[in-house]
Amino acid sequence: MPPDTATRDFEYIKPADIEGLPPFVATPDMIRETAATAPGRIAVKCEGRSVTWREFDRRLNQVARALIASGLRKGDKIAVLASNSIEYLEVFMGALRAGMCVVPLSTMGATDALEGMLDDSDSRMFFLGQQYLDLVAPAEGRLAKLVPGGRIAFDFAREGWAAYEGWIGAQSDAPFHVDIDPEDDFNIIYSSGTTGLPKGILHSHRLRSLMRDRLAVFDFGPQTISLVSTPLYSNTTIAGMLPTIQHGGTVVLMKKFDVVQFLELAQAERATHAMLVPVQYQRILAHPDFGRYDLSSFRMKLSTSAPLRAHIKAECLKRWPGRLVEIYGLTEGGGACTLEANLHPDKLHTVGTPGLGCVMKIIDENGNELPQGEIGEVVGRAAMMMKGYYKQPGKTRELFWYDRDGQMYFRSGDMGRFDADGFLELLDRRKDMIISGGFNVYPADIEVLLLKHPDVIDVAVIGIPSDQWGESPLALVVRREGATATAADILGWANQQLGKTQRLAAVEFRDSLPRSTIGKIMKRELRAPYWEGRGSRI
Repeated sequence: MPPDTATRDFEYIKPADIEGLPPFVATPDMIRETAATAPGRIAVKCEGRSVTWREFDRRLNQVARALIASGLRKGDKIAVLASNSIEYLEVFMGALRAGMCVVPLSTMGATDALEGMLDDSDSRMFFLGQQYLDLVAPAEGRLAKLVPGGRIAFDFAREGWAAYEGWIGAQSDAPFHVDIDPEDDFNIIYSSGTTGLPKGILHSHRLRSLMRDRLAVFDFGPQTISLVSTPLYSNTTIAGMLPTIQHGGTVVLMKKFDVVQFLELAQAERATHAMLVPVQYQRILAHPDFGRYDLSSFRMKLSTSAPLRAHIKAECLKRWPGRLVEIYGLTEGGGACTLEANLHPDKLHTVGTPGLGCVMKIIDENGNELPQGEIGEVVGRAAMMMKGYYKQPGKTRELFWYDRDGQMYFRSGDMGRFDADGFLELLDRRKDMIISGGFNVYPADIEVLLLKHPDVIDVAVIGIPSDQWGESPLALVVRREGATATAADILGWANQQLGKTQRLAAVEFRDSLPRSTIGKIMKRELRAPYWEGRGSRI
């Protein structure tokens, strides 16, 4: 039976199933080892500049010493808001070397959200790029938790802000070491950040160190050249980049994603790995010059953050060399599925099977475990589980589900089912599910159909108010260039093939769909105009 979590004091989550795990080695120590064994190998490249592992390791020593000289101690938090750069990566890894916790802030955040995250995370130093100065300026006078001198400017001059190079340059690059415990804090990643205060997902060093071993099956090694094109604040980016660093490979950073630049860099650098989000695959494969680039160096392409459409997977298998693996999981951890698309071309509509050491189940709305084939919420457990939502024990407990043996799982909020072969078919986020006339309608099923229409290149289906049914599905469609189909044409075509409860109330055209910087369609934003003044469905 589940423990009485409602009445006991909150404790950070203990990692599940740690028996038999490899010996713990902290990520800063992995970096130190590579610097000693392969000092001349390139560690990181960005915009034409290269840094060797020896140079990178020494810069981390300087960052760690500068943080200590600023009055910080092991366990303190530091926040970063900037675009991708070598300096950003130095600060991230240097803070870890000092035993501190990194808070990478979303570049999509509004001023009030950023201020809230800085306060909530208890960050004592703040590193900022000029591009986001205007976002921070209105709150500059209210950042009371920062230490004196705790504002560091990467690439601008402003009163009250110390220049990064001056701050780091006064410090020795001699070896620096602190003992790191597996359960020490590694990072806090906020679940979103456009408005209000999101949840801070706290990861441990154990979880992050496990990535070296768990992701080694994806061909990470010393010869890896990983092209990183998503922002460093994203867990998606960290999941693809960190194993490259841990194995002593080379990270090629893009400040901002651009299709042509990505293809040019992939060819020029002989990239072997990339972690991309679905919209990136879509845009890269759709570029008319895709076939002109030599991408034969690729060994592994990874996809995560949102389901990769089956037809995009199929096109990728035909046109892009190397393995394609889709990873499904939560930033919080607690179970993951992987689909080796090359090995299972008949399962491209799924996100694969549970990964090594992961246990996944499906439960109904009352928390009862469902048999194979039935639709419900996905829950999971594994050795890689977050410590909790930072300073939000109530929100953390809401994530828990316990099986009959008292084993704790994380609730995903995703609806899905396991097919007869044990492959997970994802449907939708529970909050995005449409209830029409008392029936559950899954937008993903309708979106899959609409994408088969020759004039549809992108689509999002949302629920809108209906006096008759409570909610009805609405399709927001992006048409291909030169398309001639009208909204009525697409509506009629779709409704002829959909079940009665699935039929669309309307089709509306959009020039594009709003996405986060890691490619997730922002359905809350799409729903908002239709539900204003009608309650909390947004």
